[in-house]
Amino acid sequence: MNHNHSLVTTVLLLAVNPKGTSPLRLDEEMRQIEEELKLSRQRDRFHLISKMAVRPVDIRRAMLDYRPQIVHFCGHGAGEEGLAFENDIGTVQLVSAEALAHLFGFFATQLDCIVLNACYSEVQAHAISQHINYVIGMKQAIGDQAAIKFAGGFYGTLGAGESFEFAYQIGCSEIQLYGIPEHLTPVIKKKSVNFRQTVVGID
Repeated sequence: MNHNHSLVTTVLLLAVNPKGTSPLRLDEEMRQIEEELKLSRQRDRFHLISKMAVRPVDIRRAMLDYRPQIVHFCGHGAGEEGLAFENDIGTVQLVSAEALAHLFGFFATQLDCIVLNACYSEVQAHAISQHINYVIGMKQAIGDQAAIKFAGGFYGTLGAGESFEFAYQIGCSEIQLYGIPEHLTPVIKKKSVNFRQTVVGID
């Protein structure tokens, strides 16, 4: 892992809700993440950048421009078919797990964690985790409220200086605290190792 970026962690937020897909409360999720980081003990360590209506080309541009340590995707997922980005006219452009894994792999020395807050995104998380230390995906559909609560718990915990795996556990707990029965939906993948309850090989 590259520790040169230990002073400031850049979080790149990619939000996409293409025309013709069901509306998501992306603004609320983005606001929750921003608020949690701003109120956190280590708020000066985080730099949040938000990009809306993201096309595939925008991922590459943002990665090169901002060199983030964390990438957070909020939007729609279609399982094996891919994650839903926008094409040049604003409708759905599906991007496959392999394509995402390949692109993010070029930035593996700087990227520490990727959060795919989208339905059925476990397949993408698994592929990307071959290159990136921590990747979080959803093993089934996830509702807006569960996605927002998970994001809040996750980034609030990171902002307190905790680890990615502990932040993941708190994010799942946050869903449960609000009585939403989806706390087992998020899964965390460690580089080439899949773990849910037991943490193995963390160094």
